[in-house]
Amino acid sequence: MSIEQANALLTAPGAVFEMEELSIHGSPVNVYKNAPASLRDLFEAGSTGFADKTLMVFQDERVSFAAHRKAVRKLAEVLKTQFGLRQGDRVAISMRNYPQWSVGFWACLISGYIATPLNSWWTGEELEYGLSDSGAKVAIVDDEIFSRIAPHWQNLPNLEQVIVARGEGNYADDRVHSMEQFIGAAPQWESLELVDAPEIDLKPEDEATIMYSSGTTGKPKGILATHRAIIANMFNSMANQVRALLRRGETPPEPNPEDPQKATLVSIPLFHATGSFAILSPCFITGNKIVTMYKWDATEALGIIEREKITAFGGVPAIAWQVLEHPDRDKYDLSSIEAVSYGGAPSAPELVATIKRRFKDAVAGNGWGMTETCATATLNLAEDYVNRPDSAGAPAPAVELKVVDTDGKTLPPNEIGELWCKSPSNAKCYWNRPESTAETFKDGWVVTGDLARIDEDGFLYLVDRAKDMLIRGGENIYCIEVESALYDHPDITDAAVVGIPHKVLGEEVGAVVQVKDGSTLTLEPLQAFLKEHLAGFKIPVRVEFQSEPLPRNANGKILKAELRERFSQPA
Repeated sequence: MSIEQANALLTAPGAVFEMEELSIHGSPVNVYKNAPASLRDLFEAGSTGFADKTLMVFQDERVSFAAHRKAVRKLAEVLKTQFGLRQGDRVAISMRNYPQWSVGFWACLISGYIATPLNSWWTGEELEYGLSDSGAKVAIVDDEIFSRIAPHWQNLPNLEQVIVARGEGNYADDRVHSMEQFIGAAPQWESLELVDAPEIDLKPEDEATIMYSSGTTGKPKGILATHRAIIANMFNSMANQVRALLRRGETPPEPNPEDPQKATLVSIPLFHATGSFAILSPCFITGNKIVTMYKWDATEALGIIEREKITAFGGVPAIAWQVLEHPDRDKYDLSSIEAVSYGGAPSAPELVATIKRRFKDAVAGNGWGMTETCATATLNLAEDYVNRPDSAGAPAPAVELKVVDTDGKTLPPNEIGELWCKSPSNAKCYWNRPESTAETFKDGWVVTGDLARIDEDGFLYLVDRAKDMLIRGGENIYCIEVESALYDHPDITDAAVVGIPHKVLGEEVGAVVQVKDGSTLTLEPLQAFLKEHLAGFKIPVRVEFQSEPLPRNANGKILKAELRERFSQPA
């Protein structure tokens, strides 16, 4: 079945993914007609429908949907009655992937406050920036984060109260409160009284979250998203998953409450749009369980997969490789795995084949999205991924993609230009950044800054970040093309290409690669291998080999600025 035929079935009148055209921020956009009106509606429906199921597991703590709902409602009551918050106030959330993160997040969303997740990897100075830029009145943090922001509080006149989860509990400052004094520890949430939710009429276009961009260049920008946008992201992903079944010739199964609960091992931070929008929030539609870790550890992950019957895991490609290539992999029962998905970085075509070989019937998935598109916009799944392993997939039915030239003219299939995306899941704007908003959000489109091409069937192929493209002696070199060739080498599991300054050519090609344990790969044999796939001017002149993963920020993006520093000195 073609993409067009499948989309027609998915969006037919009366179908779950039926669409209608609405004007959003002055631009016509196709939206999902049957989507919940707000995240509050989503939360309440899921919390009651899956009340007895487990929502979150962290170490020995297990939290049901019902217990989580009680904690969320109680904290929402505190934020309103004790702290006096009003709709539109910002509440910062920064901590590890504890169950308390989710409680803070949903307490904001059901109350009309703007949940503002801050990167828990940030320094005190960076946290000060996020708190100041957002104007957060309340911060919900763990003890580790509180120790970083406390010295900066004097520079934050808007920050009135701090709630600390999993901390000491004894604070001399009466503006600092233990979360446990309000809702108790996670095992006690089940015994809380179910208080009323705050009375508020939330609409689809009401503002829901501010997510901060990665900040790989300059100060991070706050990306303001609405309730509709976040919910549309979930519908985008679900529609793509159902479409994969239709294209395979299968009928999507009806949900059966008696089926074993699906479970996702979360290896990425919840403050990332993927973690909160694409993994946590859909649990209130699917009834899935998520399992979080104090920090990612592949050995620990193997035990969790076996013990919790994990059905899906992923993150960035390197995480998938760490599980697939782990020397103790065969000591554990990993037969529950049904899906391995990843994004945020290019992946070797060999990866999908390895997943199919190791996990038999498991579906591999890759995709593309940005915080500005509220996570996933395209998915490449199942046979489509096997047949097009270098593609980021096709857009969901409500997502429009186009590739334009430097004049903004739409290019024909397979021509490389800048990718633009139009979708009900697009964010609203950059927080307090009107100039940046005008550059990126244009007539319903997000100007992505990605160089890409789209083939005749609508499948997206990323080429590079427009601003990171190398120019060697006047020749454009797309980093992803070189990285993909590096991934084709059987010894390489992770790779990044950066420019090396050159006084004559402008730039030359440098690379940092992670090799498999035991590899003896060196520069000259690698260059000889690449010459079979790339023109000579694209071959890296310097390569750093390492056995550990490449450095990434909390969003999974390789820190190319850090890698460039390695090449700032002569070899």
